[in-house]
Amino acid sequence: GAGFCSGRLEVKSSQTWVSVCESDFDQQDAEVVCRELGCGAPGGLYGEGKGQIWDKEFQCKGNETCLLDCDTSERKNNTCLPGHTVALTCSEPDNVRLVGEASRCAGGVELYYQQEWRTVGTDDKDNYRKNIAKVVCRQLGCGSNVSVVPVNTTTGTGLYCTGSEPGLRECATWMYVIPHLFTVICSDLLVQPDIYLTDSMGGVFRGHQGPEMFKGYNFTITCSTQPQYPGGSFLFTFTGSNRTQTQTQPAVNHSAVFLFPAADDSHQ
Repeated sequence: GAGFCSGRLEVKSSQTWVSVCESDFDQQDAEVVCRELGCGAPGGLYGEGKGQIWDKEFQCKGNETCLLDCDTSERKNNTCLPGHTVALTCSEPDNVRLVGEASRCAGGVELYYQQEWRTVGTDDKDNYRKNIAKVVCRQLGCGSNVSVVPVNTTTGTGLYCTGSEPGLRECATWMYVIPHLFTVICSDLLVQPDIYLTDSMGGVFRGHQGPEMFKGYNFTITCSTQPQYPGGSFLFTFTGSNRTQTQTQPAVNHSAVFLFPAADDSHQ
């Protein structure tokens, strides 16, 4: 499968790994398998491939700890059609969290490992941190990684990710690395920037519906955001009476300035 929590199901019987026939497997059985693997709820059950078949039919109630704790019965059919061995997809486990910030989509990375929450770090390289952040934001359903900020602490569990893993469980654990910690900000935490209208000629005044400008006067629109969002850029879209203007400026000190040399009818 694509990760630890998906793929063809195999059961070890007499020192041999064998497949399970789709007709001998149901939703309750799948719930037990996903729980035994430490994954989330089953999300998909499908047939796949062929091979030597387990000679029993599982009769799980759904609350067992592992598959071999379930009752079994003799199989009703002695054959299993090609392409009908069990494969399933379990959701990624709720074993990752971001802590220390007001939002669940920002903070230091923690992984639930061996019955306890452990702080996650990696080698002191920016691309290593970003790869872990990509996986964490995706696994938490928080969009994509926006920012990674190193923290001056070196205690925790060291991980290495390529960035393409479905969850942190699929990343390599580096026990011999001194893990450097960091905080992550995911895109779902992005907030509306602060927007200011200013001018140098006294052309701005407050009207009934907000700030207004005299024609011919220059003006500046400044966008700024919180300091925990380093880098990036601001996209400014000005929808006037007869056209739409779009400008992009890189963020400098968490802000961007958009200059307009003279106010005219298109800026209404």
